[in-house]
Amino acid sequence: MKVKGDAEEPYIGLEFKSRDDAREFYVAYGRRTGFTVRIHHNRRSRINNVVIGQDFVCSKEGFREKKYMYRKDRVLPPPPITREGCPAMLRLALRDGDKWVVTKFIKEHNHELMSPSKVPWRGSTKSFISEDEKDRRIRELTIELNNERQRFKRRCAAYQEQLYMVLKFVEEHTDHLSGRVKDIVENIRELENKQPENSDCRWV
Repeated sequence: MKVKGDAEEPYIGLEFKSRDDAREFYVAYGRRTGFTVRIHHNRRSRINNVVIGQDFVCSKEGFREKKYMYRKDRVLPPPPITREGCPAMLRLALRDGDKWVVTKFIKEHNHELMSPSKVPWRGSTKSFISEDEKDRRIRELTIELNNERQRFKRRCAAYQEQLYMVLKFVEEHTDHLSGRVKDIVENIRELENKQPENSDCRWV
């Protein structure tokens, strides 16, 4: 396996044991060359949502969105533009489930590179949470979210059943009360009909 220790510059087919090794290699390459690196898009499997592709780009990739440059509520002038649409990038793909292979490498930048001594030092990539660890946490949170949705659906079904039982009880009780009221009204009418005409008693 051609790993990072065998090369000073990326090339298609270069292999790494992990995304973190690839990121550390590209960051170190950028520091020697004169640019900083930014983590870009990743691609996930449609089958199990595992990350199967990763892009690392020059920090000057893309352009700043106009909505951040022309905000009406801005008090201070916008910060200097740092993105210039630089095409330089490194693309990786997961192969055989355990190795990351460079499938695309664009070396050329569209801007002037810095002196290696002036490249901002952002510390070792090992001081950050690894990409594989982030992916593992995302998968765990996704599973937990799905489990919570299932629990929520079961609770909703139980609440709906309880509500149905309450409404059914109220309906039956209402029908029973309606029958009792009807019986009382009929009894009162019967008594009124039986009452002598000269009686002073009156029903209210």
